[in-house]
Amino acid sequence: MKILAILYKGGDAAKSEPRLLGTVENQLGIRKWLESQGHEYIVSDSKEGADSDFQKHIVDAEILITTPFHPGYLTGDLVAKAKNLKLCVTAGVGSDHIDLNASVKNGIQVLEVSGSNVVSVAEHVVMSILLLVRNFVPAHEMIERGDWMVSDIARNAFDLEGKVVGTIGAGRIGYRVLQRLMPFDCKELLYYDYAPLPEAAGKAIKARRVEDLKDFVSQCDVVTVNCPLHEGTIGLVNTELLKHFKKGAWLVNTARGAICDKDAVAAALASGHLNGYAGDVWNVQPAPKDHVLRTAKNVLGGGNGMVPHYSGTTLDAQARYASGTKSIIENYLTGKAQEPQNIIVGIGKFETKACPRVLSGEMKLINPEVTQVGI
Repeated sequence: MKILAILYKGGDAAKSEPRLLGTVENQLGIRKWLESQGHEYIVSDSKEGADSDFQKHIVDAEILITTPFHPGYLTGDLVAKAKNLKLCVTAGVGSDHIDLNASVKNGIQVLEVSGSNVVSVAEHVVMSILLLVRNFVPAHEMIERGDWMVSDIARNAFDLEGKVVGTIGAGRIGYRVLQRLMPFDCKELLYYDYAPLPEAAGKAIKARRVEDLKDFVSQCDVVTVNCPLHEGTIGLVNTELLKHFKKGAWLVNTARGAICDKDAVAAALASGHLNGYAGDVWNVQPAPKDHVLRTAKNVLGGGNGMVPHYSGTTLDAQARYASGTKSIIENYLTGKAQEPQNIIVGIGKFETKACPRVLSGEMKLINPEVTQVGI
């Protein structure tokens, strides 16, 4: 059978570091295994347009492997052309680049390597919070310039202790963020989620649930976004919601770029309403060179902690999601049952409870490159 993988190009780094498994060069480490069984394995980073390898090979591939770090958008139109497609595997976590409704209708299973990135992303969130609150990036840039003016940095540097930190979404990642913040003696840890944490889990991290989103953000010094992207969360953090943030609050987003309105965030930074924005997710990936969040600054010329999408693709995470991808494909090839937590779409039905919209039997592809919703 044909197996198609759309991965990101690793260049010289991938050639010198074989543990960069999620790259075109290292191919998740499964080429020999697949070809030894007689399968055809196509690996490419070409994903845009009718002449891309993605669109050329999707028409007769039986298995599609994609990644959140260089997503190949499987739209309903492409699903209709993919007559042989039976299984989509996300090498990582987050399958919002796949039209899940179309997958259900066409009997295509969608699975991801659940849990492979949770520690990696949670650690990145804590790092991002600290670099914003401590005003780290401008301090480092000052040193690189050869300057030295402590007061210019200290005037906007704070302690995390005594601050209120809240997460939008308290699932596997959001919960671990709150766990890792406990030793910092924050004033309070809050969470906003459509469902409350189990009582024991909430008590273990001393976290309080706030049921109204505007009320939630108004109480937080730091807000971190850790929820899935779907039609109910696209543009969730917009101009209207930002009005309810504390003046001078910090915002971290490692979930999906389209959850935060990029122009609204940039405007809030420029006005001083937000003191900082950090994350690694963009509404289009790779982000265009003129993307506003590449250079957005607060009123003091700092407050930008944006990086490429790599929080969930550390070498440790790549080992986990490469192994998980192989396990999912092996189960498919041998007819073994898949691990339930990995199944987003089973045969003809949704299996995930990752967001409220799925509970009503509906979850749509969110493709900012197609929808052009302005975020």
